[in-house]
Amino acid sequence: MKSKKTLLLIILWTVCIFSATCSALGQNTNEPGSIITPGSTAGVELASSEQEVSTARIESVQMDSKAGIAVIFEGTDDLHYYAKSETAPAEGLELKIQAKSEVFDFGEVVFPQWHLFTDPLGSKIEVYEGNFTIFVPITAVKAPTIAIISEGDIEVKISGIACTSKVCLPPFEKTLQTKIDWSQRDSWTSISAETGDDKQKTITSPDYSIPFALGLAFLAGLTLNIMPCVWPVLPLIVMRIVEQAKAGKKQSRAMGFAFCFGILMFFASLAVANIVLQIFYGTVLQWGDQYRNPIFVAGMVLLLVVLALLMFGVFNIGVPSSIAGKSGSGKGYSGAVGTGFLAAILSTPCGFGILAFAFGWAQAQHWLVATVVIMVIGVGMAVPYAILTSMPGLLKRLPKPGQWMELFKQGIGFVLLIIAVKLIGALPQAYRTNVLYFTVILGFCVWMWGGWVSFNTKSASKWLIRISAALILFAGGWVFLPTPAGELIAWQDYDEAVIDNAIAEGKPVLIKFTADWCLSCQAVDKVVYHRKDLAELIEEKEVLAIKADTTANDVPATLALKNKYNEPGVPVTILFLPGVEEPVRLHEIFFSGKLKKLLQELPSKK
Repeated sequence: MKSKKTLLLIILWTVCIFSATCSALGQNTNEPGSIITPGSTAGVELASSEQEVSTARIESVQMDSKAGIAVIFEGTDDLHYYAKSETAPAEGLELKIQAKSEVFDFGEVVFPQWHLFTDPLGSKIEVYEGNFTIFVPITAVKAPTIAIISEGDIEVKISGIACTSKVCLPPFEKTLQTKIDWSQRDSWTSISAETGDDKQKTITSPDYSIPFALGLAFLAGLTLNIMPCVWPVLPLIVMRIVEQAKAGKKQSRAMGFAFCFGILMFFASLAVANIVLQIFYGTVLQWGDQYRNPIFVAGMVLLLVVLALLMFGVFNIGVPSSIAGKSGSGKGYSGAVGTGFLAAILSTPCGFGILAFAFGWAQAQHWLVATVVIMVIGVGMAVPYAILTSMPGLLKRLPKPGQWMELFKQGIGFVLLIIAVKLIGALPQAYRTNVLYFTVILGFCVWMWGGWVSFNTKSASKWLIRISAALILFAGGWVFLPTPAGELIAWQDYDEAVIDNAIAEGKPVLIKFTADWCLSCQAVDKVVYHRKDLAELIEEKEVLAIKADTTANDVPATLALKNKYNEPGVPVTILFLPGVEEPVRLHEIFFSGKLKKLLQELPSKK
């Protein structure tokens, strides 16, 4: 018997680790990358999904007698980028091109004519697709004469989000670099602007009958249990079923239906959200929309980390016996409902195949029909677990509880961490590091909450420890977690020539010297630069706002901080006022009042 349990444990762990690894590797996280070649770049992959792929490269070209660089996109027709922020899946996820160089100045980016894409819901969206070219003109050479510098490095940053007719991929940011010879610009390849026409690419909604659509929805729900992105969730489900096997037939069946009820609760939440959007906002809920929201994704990462710590035994959740039921395990019906709800949440990224057709068809119907179809999808996902937990004969074949269950439970914690890492890849690059920092703080606070107290701990000591943990967690979130509003100030990257020109023209200039590793700098951002009144003053007075990132040692901002401004470190804010020779230097953290007063004294430009 012992050998059979050991063999079962090895098999279970082999399946879980293989599934989680495959799922993590299969996720297109689109990490930032760079490629450097002289004169032009080889294609670098921006996005891929199944058979759809898109790459980009840069070349030195001329367009309408203007020299510049061309960003050449090559890809399949069903993979597109968004042309406008208003119609992108989220604000700021339209296709963006930013060129930087210490030698050259660049003009306004010239985009090609967009095409209209009609999605299954009937919405018309402006997109770039297939093969197209974006032109970035070079307007000037920063060197005093062309003879002094004829070659220069150029860095092109490409960011946005790519979608197919079935699914949207995580946001990406890629950096390409090249070196061009300005003296040879007359020999560069000539290109013409792409005019194109407003052709429409339409994906029509299939004309299904309602019975057929309901059958398709049920089948779509069943497929959620076998899709790759659900594989890492299977250990949670296995643990729930094994725990149910400990109880009697009646209790096991009740717990199984509670698990299914949790799944249905999630789909009911989707249905309610869809009703609100259709009736009050005239739009529809798109499958997987929540995973395009950085705040939701960050919340899911933190939840998975807490669940992993629970599996490791760092803390336990106590539930009143009236709720927990006869098992007295502290998990009971509420735990079963919660596990089902979580399993359904983690299944939503698999929005392709039959599921995409069923959900897309539902969204094109009346909200009442859409609600029924969405709930049938949930029923399809829940049915296998209802059948399994209703058959005592199958549950009796499971091995008896023992050490293997504790090891399996602890190992699930590592699987949950793999899922969390996978979700972090879907966060915008600017959020990832801070979310990781806060995750460590969250783990420490959970450890304090559950590990520093015991049943015999005095009430006063218990309250002191747990209040301290809550305060540390709040402080960590205040420092590291991004605000929902995002950046309120339109910061420009540090450029000494731009700063000197603005000062010479009598314009106010605000330079924020910061660094990624500087905790005090993040505190300054929170208490000063996330104030709406200061952001409005900076815009009203037309202050040139410069973000001088000194994270690296050899970048222009770091060199200027040391050699030009003679400052020992960060954070420091330097404000140049018109007609004042010496700038104002602000070294402390709480200087918002002083800065506001200085800005209010400036003449309004608008």
